[in-house]
Amino acid sequence: MYYYKRLRDLREDSDLTQRQVAELIQTTQQVYSEYEKGIREIPLFKAIILAKHYNVSLDYITELTDEKRTLK
Repeated sequence: MYYYKRLRDLREDSDLTQRQVAELIQTTQQVYSEYEKGIREIPLFKAIILAKHYNVSLDYITELTDEKRTLK
């Protein structure tokens, strides 16, 4: 099970809906919801899109670090 709590946190901090983020990564709201809940693993290329959008590292999204480390 893959749980990406940070996906939800980043989305909510940006005042976005699941539907809006799903459109950004070209998927459905249902599938995106499954990413947040850990029912489905998010593909790397979609995680990269989100990291760029939120200007954070993949390490931050996957909770390998607590430092957001903005992208250059």
